Amino acid sequence: MSKLVKSIREAVELCALKDGMSVSFHHHLRNGDYVLNMVMEEIAAAGVKDLTVNASSLFDAHAPLLEHIENQVVTGLSADYIAAGVGRALSQGIMDKPVQFRTHGGRPNDIRLGRTPIDVAFIAAPTADPMGNCSGKYGKSACGSLGYAFADAMFAKKVVVITDNLVDYPLADYSISENFVDYVVSVDAIGDPKGIVSGTTRITRDPVGLVMASHAARVIEASGLLKEGFSFQTGAGGASLAAAKFLKEIMLKKGIQGSFGLGGITAYMVDMLRAGCFRTLLDVQCFDLDAVKSLREDPRHREISALQYAAPTGRSAVVDSLDVVILGATEIDTDFNVNVHTDSNGYIMGGSGGHSDTAAGAKLSMIIAPMFRARLPIVTDRVKCISTPGQDIDVLVTQGGIAVNPRRQDLREKLAAAGLPLVDIAELKEKTERITGKPAPCPKGDRVVAEVIGRNGDLQDVIYNVKE
Repeated sequence: MSKLVKSIREAVELCALKDGMSVSFHHHLRNGDYVLNMVMEEIAAAGVKDLTVNASSLFDAHAPLLEHIENQVVTGLSADYIAAGVGRALSQGIMDKPVQFRTHGGRPNDIRLGRTPIDVAFIAAPTADPMGNCSGKYGKSACGSLGYAFADAMFAKKVVVITDNLVDYPLADYSISENFVDYVVSVDAIGDPKGIVSGTTRITRDPVGLVMASHAARVIEASGLLKEGFSFQTGAGGASLAAAKFLKEIMLKKGIQGSFGLGGITAYMVDMLRAGCFRTLLDVQCFDLDAVKSLREDPRHREISALQYAAPTGRSAVVDSLDVVILGATEIDTDFNVNVHTDSNGYIMGGSGGHSDTAAGAKLSMIIAPMFRARLPIVTDRVKCISTPGQDIDVLVTQGGIAVNPRRQDLREKLAAAGLPLVDIAELKEKTERITGKPAPCPKGDRVVAEVIGRNGDLQDVIYNVKE
């Protein structure tokens, strides 16, 4: 028996895809992904219209999707993150219905609960066998963890695996089981694995970034959380990686071994694992090729699903066992609300991803950001979009001082006792504006182009079109 079919078009036909249905994609190949574009081209050629695309994230490689939106092949869109190239067009109001943004935990949660049903899930699999057992760890397009595809495979009505490395049955070390798969398609290439690299993935050498990173590591040390069994997540930005470097030095000096590192895993987190800073890494997506290699070769480096990572209504989620998370921000307001969905002009250029999931779960959620970018202050009276509510943010670290959320007086006292440079967030805003000047208000349109759905399924905020 084999589930292998000759082409994507045949798989689309066998799935009986019709107008008004929903299709889904995952983003582990990130900006190197070919599958979404290949599938949507075949769907459009088949004459199917009025589809909802539910993608865990969209990158600029997915710009051809905009043509399908203009042609009404796609009329609904849901994602956890949308890159600036695609986001700019959406901010101009090319869709009649608002885009729905979810979090990396909220998306699989809503799929599981049936709030966002998927008719056909298309899974880009770097290796698969003819029955659909598949993995991201092997093959020429290896991307590592397939964590964001698990919910799609488990709960979609039909599942199509698309691979460029078809191996004999059975693929023993699989991530997604054949039990969830209806059809398998073999193609020449599902993507370019070099495109999975996210952010800088290099430790910053910028003096400002190094000051912030040093402060961040000292905040963690002073918090009282840095002890045996410590758990940690950080992003792929230069300052965040530098903070991890300083943290690694402290952990090695004090002989502290943490329980786990979490999230999108980078080469630097792999280095911390090998140095003995953590007992294991829990990986929902690989941010670079060193992480892919580690996941393939080191049994301490474990793949997890987005459901296990951050779904809020499951029996448990790893983010709820997280001690510290380091996050970024486009802007943060004096109530500690954070925006990572839009740029300073209001154009869509990101999304929560796991931002609000980890901030809600961690014992200490920290924002690292410079006082200003391009002479625009990081702190504002009210962010253009609430990506993560201020109630879930504990501290903001900048080169001009450390602002602690007033609800965390316990933390403020610990940081003050450690001699860290504390500043009230309103004072930090005024201090920055003395350097940059007060920015003029940004005009916004009167059309809602996106809805920001909180991790629990509630409408958290909306994003308006940008007037040009």
